[in-house]
Amino acid sequence: MNSILPIVLLIMSFVLAGCSGMDHPADGPLDLTILHINDHHSHLDEERLTLRLTTAGGQRERVEVSAGGFARVSAAIKSLSQSSGQVVKIHAGDALTGDLYYTLTQGEADAALMNTVCFDTFTLGNHEFDAGDSSLKIFLDFLAQGPCSTKVLSANVRFGASSALSPAHAPGYVLHSTILERGGSRIGFIGLTIASKTQYASRPDAGTRFLDEMQSAQEEIDALTQQGVSKIILQSHVGYPMDRELAQGLRGVDVIVGGDSHSLLGPSSLAGIDLTPQGDYPTRLLDAQGKMVCVVQAGHYSLVVGELKVSFDKNGDVTACEGTPHILIGDDFTRGGVPLAEEDRAVVMDELSALKVLSITPRDPLAQDALRPYAQRKLEFGSEQVGFAQTHLCSRRVPGSLLGGGNSSLGDLCDKDPHVVAHGGDAQQLVADAFLSQGRRYFDADLSIQNGGGVRIDLLAGPLTVNDVYRLLSFKNTLMQLNATGGEIKAALEDALDNIVVNSSSGGYPYSSGLRWHVDMNQPKGSRFSAMEILGRDGLYRALDPTATYRVVLINFLADGLDHYTAFASIPADRRVDVGLDYAQAFLDYLADLPGSDKVVRRLPTASYSTQSFIELKR
Repeated sequence: MNSILPIVLLIMSFVLAGCSGMDHPADGPLDLTILHINDHHSHLDEERLTLRLTTAGGQRERVEVSAGGFARVSAAIKSLSQSSGQVVKIHAGDALTGDLYYTLTQGEADAALMNTVCFDTFTLGNHEFDAGDSSLKIFLDFLAQGPCSTKVLSANVRFGASSALSPAHAPGYVLHSTILERGGSRIGFIGLTIASKTQYASRPDAGTRFLDEMQSAQEEIDALTQQGVSKIILQSHVGYPMDRELAQGLRGVDVIVGGDSHSLLGPSSLAGIDLTPQGDYPTRLLDAQGKMVCVVQAGHYSLVVGELKVSFDKNGDVTACEGTPHILIGDDFTRGGVPLAEEDRAVVMDELSALKVLSITPRDPLAQDALRPYAQRKLEFGSEQVGFAQTHLCSRRVPGSLLGGGNSSLGDLCDKDPHVVAHGGDAQQLVADAFLSQGRRYFDADLSIQNGGGVRIDLLAGPLTVNDVYRLLSFKNTLMQLNATGGEIKAALEDALDNIVVNSSSGGYPYSSGLRWHVDMNQPKGSRFSAMEILGRDGLYRALDPTATYRVVLINFLADGLDHYTAFASIPADRRVDVGLDYAQAFLDYLADLPGSDKVVRRLPTASYSTQSFIELKR
């Protein structure tokens, strides 16, 4: 026994060392390629992108080209995977909501296309919760039915006991983190979902909660570190500004692959072609321990595939990172709808080659095959023309230059339009006008209220179809009537504006028809709105009376106090009525009521815009 005991103790020491995970012999230096997208929002079809490019005459002109579409995303990721060594494929959230594909299939089409890529990991975004936990589970079931083994991640979501995604009902569906191996090294992946926006601006089940992002991320990093994982990637759906805060506040994170803010990162030269980047790709920062962190994001709407190359040393620290945000385009360049002449095309191609980020990408045939049956359903339902836009109607959440830009597919054409900067989005204002029109039909409404983030796209000049309307208003909301006092209305609007000031969250900025105001973002809460005027039936504006009761038409989402319209939640049941009308249908009815056969819409008069003046927050 005495001779056996030392051998047993020696074996046990090796076993315990292995169990501690603190010294994993397979870990070492690693060169890793991360291919990533975010916020595709059910945008599975290609779109037309307008760029300001140099032509043969030496002048910069507006040139249109097909861009994006998930078949291009699939092709790009497959091609880039073949040209790299160790690869991981990440989707950083918001696969759902934004196009008829989601409305018609509850995410089945999105899952089918995502499974042509086989993402290694997928972060839950805020819009994954727009129709509740049960609807999210339906989408995740579709995703799991494919040939892939995509890990679904969020470290800060805690599903309620009755949720379809609670650990008791759906064990293993959503993980806090996962560990993958590449090149003999273990890599930890942590998901993060923006907390406040998801809790109050989406529709998770009542018992589902979202914890603090920084604390949740650090706890999961520490847990992975205890397992001996030294290479850690945070795939966050919290927005580029918070990603920067996380990078500098956390200990032990190496890479942040982000989403939510739809941020295009890339070289400043993109501004010359009307694609204004919001930062460098990658953005290099130092963490709380002074170590390098690389932050990336890839725009939105299936337009960009990010390619990040990261070098780790034997300790798991980043020694270098570089990469390219591949903006996916076709080669069908037109000017004013006419194909470019060969001499113009040659000059355009030279400029694109010099920029190095616009990638002419064919569509993946397998992805096109997967999309075809869903595209046919969408075509049949969405192709009917219901109106005509006389001019472009720009989408913008917040007036001013700090938070308003970046949401328009038309780039600087809208983002720098002086009227849009001064008064806000044309599309948002038109939606507010449509809701007041329908509210007057149903219950003689006095005013409407709509949040800027609930209006999802620009309305481009030309024919408007059912598909356009459902992309414009892509959530599952109905119209509500609130009988609210002027004081309650102002309090709810001040609540929404305060969230924008405190959290830099732009989606809750209010638009109204029948009520207008002036905004000074630098005033304290309760005093940011001034000169609030209500439109009378005689066509004259009068001061909003804080004691008078007004009939408000708005979506049930805001009536329930979400998106930080908190004061509305306390209005009792005897002063609220569900009109029972789908809000996209309300907009279709508004178009049908317009005079003439073409149903023409145009930018409303400035006097009708709810924001009459806007003073930017001084940072």
